[in-house]
Amino acid sequence: MLTKIIILGISLLGLVLLLAGVARLFRRKVLRGALEGLTGLVLIFAAILSWSVALNLYGYQRLTQEQPIATLRFEARGPQAFRVYVIYPDQMSQSFELRGDEWQIEARVLKWSGLATVLGLDTAYQLDRLTGRFRNLQQARELPHTVYSLYQPRGMDIWQVAREYRGWLPWVDAIYGSATYMPMADRAEYRVSLTASGLIARPDNAVAEQALRRWR
Repeated sequence: MLTKIIILGISLLGLVLLLAGVARLFRRKVLRGALEGLTGLVLIFAAILSWSVALNLYGYQRLTQEQPIATLRFEARGPQAFRVYVIYPDQMSQSFELRGDEWQIEARVLKWSGLATVLGLDTAYQLDRLTGRFRNLQQARELPHTVYSLYQPRGMDIWQVAREYRGWLPWVDAIYGSATYMPMADRAEYRVSLTASGLIARPDNAVAEQALRRWR
């Protein structure tokens, strides 16, 4: 809420200065009018950029301790073919068709430092993609892979910008991807959590525990 108020205030100030500058230009006060108009444009541009960054960060979830981020449930559809239901903490869900012996889920993670922590930004994450994996190397090379994006783009992609321009963003402490994978099995259920060190997957029913014992 505070971020929205600040961005709105910057936008209004920029608009006022822009209009004032245009009015002075009409009154032939060129230097002052141009200065006010240019300042107004800069402020409006800064507000638009800030809103784009804030919108992108809104898609990330705050991480303050280990917390569950998804439950995965599997149904066999044929040899090395499974339907997986990805259920999020808010009970929203998605389903995908995966091929292979294992599933892998990946996440984007942002850690902040300095001014960003003063402004209240916690470590944030967003799920990135879901992949089916073949355990056999020859199959992995020859058979088609199933890969799905879990990332929902909103505004500027701050994670990608932070990776490419790390030296220009001193308040970004760390940008990294994290992944975990487990075996697929009919009626298996796994719980995926994120900790400060990355993603962790745990079996959530007896079928998954048996699949994990055979897999090891």
